[in-house]
Formats: sequence, C-alpha cells, structure tokens
Amino acid sequence: MDDIIDVAAALPGVVATTAGEDNGAPRQAWGDTFLFFDPDGTTPADRRFPFATVVVHDYDGFDTASHLYRTGVFRLNVAVGRDEFRDLLGYPPAGHARHGAAVDYTALDLLLPHPVYAPQGWVSILNPGVRTAAQVPGLLAVAHARAARRHRP
Repeated sequence: MDDIIDVAAALPGVVATTAGEDNGAPRQAWGDTFLFFDPDGTTPADRRFPFATVVVHDYDGFDTASHLYRTGVFRLNVAVGRDEFRDLLGYPPAGHARHGAAVDYTALDLLLPHPVYAPQGWVSILNPGVRTAAQVPGLLAVAHARAARRHRP
C-alpha cells in the first residue's frame, strides 16, 4: 500500500493526503489516502477531487462490496476515464449496470470496476500483487494525466 502511494505521490504536482483526526477528516475516512493533482498547492481542500484513492475500510451504507474489513485488505481506486475503462474491462462505464452483478468485488489482485464509481470511469484493485502490480503505475499515470488536463489553478 505504501509503495503505491509513493509511486503516485512521485508524479508531478501530486498531493497525497491521508485522512486522520489531525487534518479534520471525518472519522469514517481515517486511514484512507486521497491523491490529488494540485501542482501549485493552492486549490482549497474542499475543491480538490482525487484522481486515485487507497481505502482501507468499507463505508457502511454506501461502499461495502469489497469487504475491506478483512485484515490487511485495501483497495486502490483509479479514475481512468471512459475510454481507458472500456479498453481495460471490455465495456463502457455506462454499461456497468448490466455487468456489475457478475463482478466479485472481494477478489484480490484483479483489475475490477469500482463497486460504486464504475459508471464514472473508475477501476479498482484489491491488494495489487503478482497479477496486477505491473499495471498500477500505468493506471496512475493515466489518471494523473486526466487530472492535469482538467486542472484549473
């Protein structure tokens, strides 16, 4: 998990924020890391939108499909966009409603549609390992480039 955060944080203009009591984050988010493109560091915190996140627990009533309560399980989430999502998963994000029921969102080390944000072009991997670790830098680079194109100082 720390290696993934380090790879993303090394990309130009990236701010990595891990939610905690010290930065006023809601208790439910503590321990989750949010990766933003903010090259000059001037975007107000409430205006930042992450291009990737690393989450360590489920969000009750909202995002529980991955069963992140399992010891040592975390999920990398990456906003790859419509085209990359389609290329990676074989269907467009808008088609996720037809495909989502067949996905095992608890599967480790597999590229999956995000259980909640697939329709917005997000993918996820639980505990990237032997099968998916090589994909992670490329996925982060795609999402970073998208965020950089959309950035408005």
